[in-house]
Amino acid sequence: MDRLLVDAMCGTLATYLRMCGYDAAYALDIDPAADGEVSDDDLLAVAREDDRRLVTRDRQLAARSDGAVLLESREIEDQLAEFAAAGFPLAIDDEPTYCGACNGRLTAVSPEEATPAYAPDPAETDVWRCESCGQHFWKGSHWDDVAGTIDGID
Repeated sequence: MDRLLVDAMCGTLATYLRMCGYDAAYALDIDPAADGEVSDDDLLAVAREDDRRLVTRDRQLAARSDGAVLLESREIEDQLAEFAAAGFPLAIDDEPTYCGACNGRLTAVSPEEATPAYAPDPAETDVWRCESCGQHFWKGSHWDDVAGTIDGID
């Protein structure tokens, strides 16, 4: 599966793609000290150095990156449809692999482990923890909402 670099204009898309099993780095996570400003040259350098395909709504930026995926829409459902139309499969993973927040790898939490108060008991519900940021994930209502959106894409 392609490794992606999602431009700042498509932040919600990065989360959806991660839930579909894509290694989808997000432009604003590249340099947290940049305060939301990452130059096109920096994005192109990261895409090249990390062997990532750029996903963007910026025509000029896409023209400068071989294999870039140019999206036109602002709405997430339309972006997902454009991404799928560009030849990328979209299906939510049965077992998540990437953190929706930071793109870190997820590992299953064993049933004996304790979880934060916001997460369910792993003895009763499958729970995963991000190796990078420590956030916990499980298949709850958000998972169902994203799955419904993905299923509705033609």
